[in-house]
Amino acid sequence: MLEIVALTVILAILFDISNGWNDSANAIATVVSTRVLSPRWAVTMAACMNILGAMASTAVAKTIGKGVVDPSGITEGVVVSALIAGFVWNGAMTLIGLPVSASHALIGSLMGAAAAHAGWGVLNASGLQKIFAALLISPVIGLAMGFLLMKLILRFFGHTSPGTLNKRFGRLQLLSSAFMAFGHGSNDAQKVMGIITLSLFSGGYIATIDVPRWVVLVCAIAMGLGTAMGGWKVIRTIGVRMLRLEPVHGFAAETAATAVILGASHVGLPVSTTHVITSTIMGVGATRRLSAVRWGVAGKIVAAWVFTLPACIVFAWIIERFIFSKVL
Repeated sequence: MLEIVALTVILAILFDISNGWNDSANAIATVVSTRVLSPRWAVTMAACMNILGAMASTAVAKTIGKGVVDPSGITEGVVVSALIAGFVWNGAMTLIGLPVSASHALIGSLMGAAAAHAGWGVLNASGLQKIFAALLISPVIGLAMGFLLMKLILRFFGHTSPGTLNKRFGRLQLLSSAFMAFGHGSNDAQKVMGIITLSLFSGGYIATIDVPRWVVLVCAIAMGLGTAMGGWKVIRTIGVRMLRLEPVHGFAAETAATAVILGASHVGLPVSTTHVITSTIMGVGATRRLSAVRWGVAGKIVAAWVFTLPACIVFAWIIERFIFSKVL
């Protein structure tokens, strides 16, 4: 039993690292593409702020621990199957340069593995409704906020020369990118905290779905390590290929995304930081002209989003049903 819990923690750490690896683009794609920070300094800043954000709260972790499936119907094998499926999907998408939602991957994997073990009735319908509402609505809010904030900036600073404007907002982007990284850690790292806590609860090691402090620390460090690896292909996709960004655009996109993510973290709702920052970039780009956004690249990103949840449900279901149900 203890060996399975140890395996769960190891896989959770690997998933958190893969999450930081893919999602490092969320925090630093704009600040690197606008040349406000060098890649090395941007990664260092993002890794540190991710760690601080991950240690700020556990509200999202509790939602994952109780809101996706009935904790009483979960085994260590279910958690292991979910983590393997999510880790493989995250890693594969990062290698080909597509930003994907670790939230969709993790939640879908947990749903598939739990259903394979105990049937679809083990899923928490009311909890999933709230979670999916947050996951679906947050990019729309991000798109609108990015568009409106950029319009507001242009209204008040539109008379300023482009060089002066970008110099001013280049300094401000140092702050906005740091807060974006903090927001990323505050939401994404907590999802894995919830998974580890769920495993500890199912194994009888803890009596309630309250996140132990050592779990918070381990997940925070793992997220920081993954971010420090820098998923450069994903950074290029978000920060260069989809839209050519200047510092003022980066500031608007990051500020809008941070507001959405921190708001969700405060009320304990998991959101996709990937979806939110990408949608705010699209909203900012649309203020220039619709053709400023390379919609072909954006379409590939959206396709990866759409397929992540069902692919991970099926993948985790297969792993649990045909592998771990036989050996655990």
